[in-house]
Amino acid sequence: MGQDDVGQGDAGLIDRFLEMMAAERGASRNTLLAYRADLTGAGDLLGGLAGAGKDGLGTLAAAWADLAASSVARKVSALRAFYAFLEEEGLRADNPSAALPRPTTRRALPKILSVAEVDRFFAHIAERLDIEHPAPADLRLAALIELLYGSGLRATELMSLPRRALAADRPFLILKGKGARERLVPISDRARAAVTAWLPHVPADSAWLFPSGKSHLSRIRLYQLVKALAAASGIAPERVSPHVLRHAFATHLLEGGADLRALQMMLGHADIGTTQIYTHVDSRRLVELVNSRHPLAGMTPRIAHPRVDGDAPAP
Repeated sequence: MGQDDVGQGDAGLIDRFLEMMAAERGASRNTLLAYRADLTGAGDLLGGLAGAGKDGLGTLAAAWADLAASSVARKVSALRAFYAFLEEEGLRADNPSAALPRPTTRRALPKILSVAEVDRFFAHIAERLDIEHPAPADLRLAALIELLYGSGLRATELMSLPRRALAADRPFLILKGKGARERLVPISDRARAAVTAWLPHVPADSAWLFPSGKSHLSRIRLYQLVKALAAASGIAPERVSPHVLRHAFATHLLEGGADLRALQMMLGHADIGTTQIYTHVDSRRLVELVNSRHPLAGMTPRIAHPRVDGDAPAP
């Protein structure tokens, strides 16, 4: 394949990737333009992206040496997402992105929803179900949202659940997530009840809990359903995605006193450092926790400390 063919192939793959970014992750126009420029630029440096290997990607560090760390981080993010997309779609057997540079940047805090906002989701769903014969689509939506927020499942994990994944006498799932790592996922009584209500509408010959055509519900369709629910609940759709509901699951569980190691196991994180980001989401609550729960909190200080503004306390 010549360089022109590679370039044309890259252009088509980049278009498909950006379509996925727009549909599934709600990427803005500016983000899509930046990703296109980053991917096209990297392709020019490498002589094509589709066939590039680890050796080629390893040379990008030198090519980007004069760029700011934030710019390199954005380019690396675009390439990692692009190669993950190719691998997931079966367009490439491997993912060479491990060879990309690793700029040191501050990890962004996850987008979160408040408990009150999540309550609005479920209140809207309850209204749609509060009739004698709820629509199957609403029963499916209830099961999807209960599992997303109630168990912190990834979108891909949720979509590919087998028809009989949930057993009536077993309040948990055993899933294989990223890296084929198995993990135990607790399933709430609410989620099991929602799935039980949805199951009669699943064809008996379906292999999937959430079928669609000859396969299961697509991630794009799940994103559309979640954003439509957000809009109907009075929440800006661009703030919400299946992954944001997973973040909400983690954040609210941690705020409720969950152990960080247990949360790591439920989320399927290989590195607890990934889980620890949730400890930074609500620092004000942590300060309040220390002030109210620490053994010294109720003790009267024996020494009057000067005020921060420099004024001495009143005698």
